Amino acid sequence: MFTRLYIHIPFCQKKCPYCAFFSQEHTAESLSEYAGLLCTEMNLVAQNSASQHKLDSIYFGGGTPSLMNSRQLARLIEQAEQLFGLAAQAEITLEANPGTVDYHKLADFRRAGINRLSVGVQSFDDQMLATLGRIHTAQEAKKSFAAARQANFNNIGIDLINSLPGQTREMWQTDLEQALQLAPEHISVYGLTIEDDTRFAEQYTEGSMLLPDEDLSAEMFEAADDRLGSHGYEHYEIANYARPGFRSHHNSGYWHRDGYLGVGTGAHSYLRDTGYGTRFSNVANFDTYAQTLCKGKLPRIDISDLTREDAMAEYMFLGLRMSDGIVIKSFEKEFGMQLNDVYGQALDVLKFQQLLTTDPAAVRLTRRGMLLSNQVFRHFLP
Repeated sequence: MFTRLYIHIPFCQKKCPYCAFFSQEHTAESLSEYAGLLCTEMNLVAQNSASQHKLDSIYFGGGTPSLMNSRQLARLIEQAEQLFGLAAQAEITLEANPGTVDYHKLADFRRAGINRLSVGVQSFDDQMLATLGRIHTAQEAKKSFAAARQANFNNIGIDLINSLPGQTREMWQTDLEQALQLAPEHISVYGLTIEDDTRFAEQYTEGSMLLPDEDLSAEMFEAADDRLGSHGYEHYEIANYARPGFRSHHNSGYWHRDGYLGVGTGAHSYLRDTGYGTRFSNVANFDTYAQTLCKGKLPRIDISDLTREDAMAEYMFLGLRMSDGIVIKSFEKEFGMQLNDVYGQALDVLKFQQLLTTDPAAVRLTRRGMLLSNQVFRHFLP
């Protein structure tokens, strides 16, 4: 069972040197062909799935989904609604690169059914944007945001990245101030991670003098927490801030382990049909993806049925990402075991290290715990 649909659009005008997601170049013909393949995949899923609850959210991610036109997006939304059903207030998000949109395109997206935008600003500093290999300037990002407002989008999120090569504390503070001037409903703040098999991995080794050190990165995290919090943004997940009522409904489903279907090349899924659920991905190769679908088969690989131990670990390291934390009674209802019986020793160690706080109702990360979240999560791995 799934109540969320992720649609992966693997095309980009230019591959960013820090990005490890599957993407490739495109033509108008490949975009049209791909939209048809996505419809084919959804049809095959519907033929092989039992009836289910309506979709609470649809998320177009990538890659650069804003390269698609409004007719293609409308077709995919309509297909999803016909096959799976769509809740009346469903959140439908599109990731948008500022270098690929204008007012007219955004207005068409809005009419097609998109009701939430996630804009990949990344920085308001042209030097940093050049370092990141982005195709837009800071001014173009601001123009795109204004155009989205003009196109009647009242739920807009923007992404920012810190700890960039050559970035100073002052540059990051300026980014935060310019983000606040736009007053988006949602702000995601990510520290740069050097991923394997990217151009950045070739340029910057761990501990490179060109990257901010751990102390400066921590200061950037704290600066965002302080500044955004003082302007009414709720720090509801390690990397995410929202105005009241504007949390990302779709992404929150991931952290709560709601069932979701991912369609498209390289997309991941988590279905809750049996036991503790099943995770799998689609093959990350366009030709193989297309050929498999044309044979009437789903292009799924790496299929894994979760054990109770797997599911409990996921419950902890995904749930702790949220400011709400782990609700103790919910854990016990899900797994039929007392939280302390399973993780009591780890919880005691992490509380002593001031990385966790507990009360009779819940377990939550402290601010220090958010900074050192990977260190916390290792305690819960099976």
